[in-house]
Amino acid sequence: MTPLNSYITLGRSGLRVSPLSLGTMTFGEDSGWGASPETSETILAEYLDRGGNVIDTANTYTNGHSEKIIGDFFAARPGMRDRVVLSTKFFANLHPGDPNGGGAGRKALIAQLEESLRRLQTDYVDLYWLHGWDRRAPIEETLRGLDDLVAAGKVRYIGLSDVPAWVAAQAQTIAHFRGWAPVTALQLEYSLLERTSEGELLPMAEALGIGVLPWSPLRGGQLSGKYVRDGGAPAGSRRAGLIDGPTEQGWVVINAVAQVAAEIGVGSAEVALAWVRSRHAVTSTIIGARTVEQLRANLASLEVTLTPEQLAALDEPSTPSLDFPAYVTAGPGPVLGFGGATVDGVELPVWPMLLASSARY
Repeated sequence: MTPLNSYITLGRSGLRVSPLSLGTMTFGEDSGWGASPETSETILAEYLDRGGNVIDTANTYTNGHSEKIIGDFFAARPGMRDRVVLSTKFFANLHPGDPNGGGAGRKALIAQLEESLRRLQTDYVDLYWLHGWDRRAPIEETLRGLDDLVAAGKVRYIGLSDVPAWVAAQAQTIAHFRGWAPVTALQLEYSLLERTSEGELLPMAEALGIGVLPWSPLRGGQLSGKYVRDGGAPAGSRRAGLIDGPTEQGWVVINAVAQVAAEIGVGSAEVALAWVRSRHAVTSTIIGARTVEQLRANLASLEVTLTPEQLAALDEPSTPSLDFPAYVTAGPGPVLGFGGATVDGVELPVWPMLLASSARY
């Protein structure tokens, strides 16, 4: 069992975070499927009372209403705001028609932060996330603008969300050599039904000291145990119209999760979340809830520890096909380079196309 207040250091920083972060995309009913402000505040209060300390929002969540709900919550509880890791994101344009209303240029990112601070009713955010890749904004401009915000005390740490691995690596390298605020954390979609980030993003984050916070660990509810084959999404599903339903292979994974859940005597959601939390590259998993009951079900996953056999039963059907050169670096690469030797405790066979004896020429 891992308590919610068993904190983990985020990446190569001094910031400590809960194993589960509270995502607030559901705060506000503006999109037709979220939680009311009253329910949102109840969810916030219970998460914090249980020891959680990471609140994740974005300027675009319910068109800014999510940030407003969070701001009102802390405004009514003086002194509590500084005890949490409050994060928000920029990139989305909340001013249609304004070419500088969104994106990652200096003008846009500073203006978006000021608007978020106003809604959050705070002087600073602990984590400020780039919420997408702006192909037309030089990464140096974005990084320098963020570094200025850190120097001004309005931002504590910097994160990247939903960007290609090469962009994140480029950003971290530039920040390092120019002495700018580094990239501390990375957000990406990751679940038993979406594991392709294992090819580039997760290894990159580990190598560069970047903490990983996966979002949609239940794949929009598909791993919650509520989806029935040929029955579509469950009634009231907030993601029903946002993502496609499970594929044929997806149903194989969903069934594997259900079997492990039945074996343990818990729900499918607890198993799926426990699997994500078990991945060594993951720092804190972002959970979302539209009701207090959903929050409690997600938090219950902290009581689940999967055995090696159960992990293997989930890994096998969910293993993805990764882009080149993933299959080379995972298999033939080590054998070609170190075949015939034992390296880091692993005995590697001789590469078949090479003679077992020493080189002849």
